[in-house]
Amino acid sequence: MSMKIVFLDRKTIGEDLDLSGFDRFGEVVMYDFSEPEEVAERVKDAEIIVLNKTRIDEASVGEAPKLKLVCVTATGTNNLDKEFLARRGIEWRNVAGYSTETVAQHTFALLFYLFEHLGYYDDYVKSGSYAGDRLFTHFAQNFHELAGKTWGIIGLGAIGHRVAGIASAFGCNVQYYSTSGKNHDSSVKEVSFDELLTTSDIISIHAPLSDDTLGLINAEAIKKMKRQAILLNLGRGPIVNEDDLCVALDAGIISGAGLDVLTVEPMKKDSPFLSMKHPERVFITPHIAWASIEARKRLMKIIEGQIEEWLS
Repeated sequence: MSMKIVFLDRKTIGEDLDLSGFDRFGEVVMYDFSEPEEVAERVKDAEIIVLNKTRIDEASVGEAPKLKLVCVTATGTNNLDKEFLARRGIEWRNVAGYSTETVAQHTFALLFYLFEHLGYYDDYVKSGSYAGDRLFTHFAQNFHELAGKTWGIIGLGAIGHRVAGIASAFGCNVQYYSTSGKNHDSSVKEVSFDELLTTSDIISIHAPLSDDTLGLINAEAIKKMKRQAILLNLGRGPIVNEDDLCVALDAGIISGAGLDVLTVEPMKKDSPFLSMKHPERVFITPHIAWASIEARKRLMKIIEGQIEEWLS
C-alpha cells in the first residue's frame, strides 16, 4: 500500500541523517519547518505525518481526510490534541528511550565543565598565561573529587537511573526525589524534596514538565541548597525559575548551574542569563543533550519501524 508521508519540521532532527528508508512506504514530502498557518495545506492529502514540535489539532489537520497516523520524533506529546485525534480515529506514536545514553553522558559533560572549572583553565592556557608561568600547576581555581559527594536526582526514569548508575561508579552517594510521589524504587535511596535540597552536592533534573514540576526549583528551593552545590537541568526549562536562579548564582547562593533546557527555546534575547554578573557560574548548551548522531539515527529507525508495523 503506497502512502503519502509528510515531514513537517525535518530540520528539527538534523540535516545529516539519511531518511531514504521512508521512501519504501510511498511518496515522501519534507518541509524544513512549518508555521501553524501552513500545516493545513501541507497535510491535506497525507496519510501519515512526521513531526517534532508542530502543533497538531483540529485547526491544523482537521481538513486532512486521509490522515491516519501521526508520528512524533520525540518523547513529549504536549503538542498533540489527543482528544481530537481520538475522535477522528487518527493514531499517534511517540518514541521513548532512544536518548538515554546520550543524555546521561551530557549530564556529566555539564557537571565536569563546572565542577573542575574547565572554562577557566582552558582560557588560562589558550591566553598564553601558562606559557609564561613559573609553576607547572596552576592552583587559582580549587576543585574537589566527585567520590564521596551526594548526588540528588529529580526524576528517576530511564535517564535518571542511568545517571544514578554512573554517579555510583564515580563513588557518589545517590538519592532521588519522586516529584509525583507515586514512583518508588528500592534500588536508590528515596528522600523528601527538602532532604534532597539540603544534603545534595549535585542535583540533576531528569523529570518531565507537569503540574508537580513547574517552577519546582525557585528562590525558596535554591536557598535550601548547599553553597557549593551544582544544579543540572536536563529535564524541561520551566522546571527551573530562571530569574531566581540567576539571582542566586550571582549572589553565590549556589556555586554553579548547567542547563541544556530553557524556559523559551531558542533563548530569548532578554534572557536573564545574558546579563549575569558572574556568567562563569552557568554553563548552557542549546538543547543538544539528546542529539548525538547515534541517538538521532536510533530515533528515526524507531519511527520507520512504527510506520512499518502500523501498515502491516
